Order: sequence, then structure tokens, then C-alpha cells
Amino acid sequence: MRRLLALPVLVLLLALPLPLRAAPPAGLDALLEALALDDLLAIMREEGIGHADELAAEMFPGRGGARWSAAVTQIYDGERMSGELRDSLAGSLAGADLTPLVDFFTSADGARIVSLELSARRALLDEAVKAASRERLEEMQADDDPRLDLIGRFVEVNNLIEANVAGALNANYAFYAGLADGRAFDFDMTEEQMLADVWSQEQEIREETRDWVLSYLTMAYAPLSDEVLESYVALSETPAGGALNAALFQGFDVSFTRISRELGLVAASFISGQDI
Repeated sequence: MRRLLALPVLVLLLALPLPLRAAPPAGLDALLEALALDDLLAIMREEGIGHADELAAEMFPGRGGARWSAAVTQIYDGERMSGELRDSLAGSLAGADLTPLVDFFTSADGARIVSLELSARRALLDEAVKAASRERLEEMQADDDPRLDLIGRFVEVNNLIEANVAGALNANYAFYAGLADGRAFDFDMTEEQMLADVWSQEQEIREETRDWVLSYLTMAYAPLSDEVLESYVALSETPAGGALNAALFQGFDVSFTRISRELGLVAASFISGQDI
């Protein structure tokens, strides 16, 4: 059960619980609109549903059908995901000055960045496009393309590899916990066993994450000049940019931890032959 996040702006840190239904900071609505986060959520929802189909084929082939599809659709409820994200952002950005972020993402360059990120993320739903993007990355690496240095700075500033690896491990553990709570196994799986299994995947997840993030970003930002990309890196280095990065990671981790556990619970019912 793996998950990669690549968001407009920055990409995420593991979540700590925050109070929900906090009063939204001034400018939050304008920022969410500028970042087109509802559009991103729709793409991530499509990714998740596709991954859930792969899970069913691997874990209980031929037994999912309409019941599994209906359960997955309910788990990946778009309004629920949007509400979870908004509540988390309202809490984690409380008191923050969002003006520099709104100004950047409503500018011509900022809006273009968001559009390119969304277009690339949507295009990567196609396996052929995904393969082509990785081939292009390999070519750039072989040629020592200087654009990779700038992409690398963006990745480092925003902690994209480590944060995504942590998020994937966290989601995997939640999925295992759901399986265990749903009695998918004919033995009692201990927390130590689940942790050991999850951590055994860390290196593979790290390699996949690095390839995915770099191929995604090089494809998304290919049309941008170095100057525009430099301005994006500079925003990421500001307190406001760092706060948004952390808030986004936290908000999405809340949703995907919940989603992963619920998928595990429902999958357990199919594995064990229970009614749902």
C-alpha cells in the first residue's frame, strides 16, 4: 500500500493531530482557489481508486466487483477529503500571513506553475506518459542537464523525498492496521511485525519516490524558464512557503492515513469472506 504525493507548491510532512474546525485564516479561501486544490484532489482521488483496483486484483482476485468499487468510492469521497484538508489547513495556518502566498499564486507565473503541475499530474495517470517521463529523466541525467540542479534544489528545500517516504510508510502502516483490525489474517499480527514489514519496504519506496518526484517535476516544469523556477524555489525558502509546505503535508497525511486504514478494513472483509 504505497502512496506518493506531489502537490502544487511543496509537498508534505507527517501529521500531528490538530484541532478541527479552527477559524480559517484570512486569505485561506483565495489561497485554496489559487492552488486549485480541489482539482488536485480530484486527480489524487482518481489515482487512489485506480490503486485500489490493483489492490483488489492482488489481494482477492475476482472477489471485489461492484461491492469493492462502491466501498472504495465512499472511502475516497471528494467532499470528505476536501473538508479534511480545509480543516487541517485552517488549524495549521492559523495566524499565518498568507498574503505573500496568495500574491505569488495569483500572479501570471504562479498560476502557470499550478496549471503545469496539475497537467503533469493528470498526464501521469497514463502509464505510457509515466514511462516516457522516466525515460526523459534518464536522458537528462546521462547528459548532466543543468536543469536537474535547479530541480534538485527545489526537492531539497521542500524535503520532498524524505517527506514522501515518511508519508508512504505511514500510510502502509495504517493499511496493515486496518487489515489486522478487520481480521484479514488467520493469526494475530503484532505491532512489531507490522512495523518490521513496513520498514522492510523503505529502500524500495525511497527509490521509487525519488524517480517519481524527479520525473514528475522535470516534466511539469519543462516549459518554465530558470528565472521563474528560481522564484518558486525562493518562495519555498521563505517562512510562508515553509509553513504552507508543512500544512499541506499535514493535511494530506490526515486524509491518506484515514483512507489507508479504511481500505485495509474493507479489504479484510473480502479476504476473510465477511459481508460488508
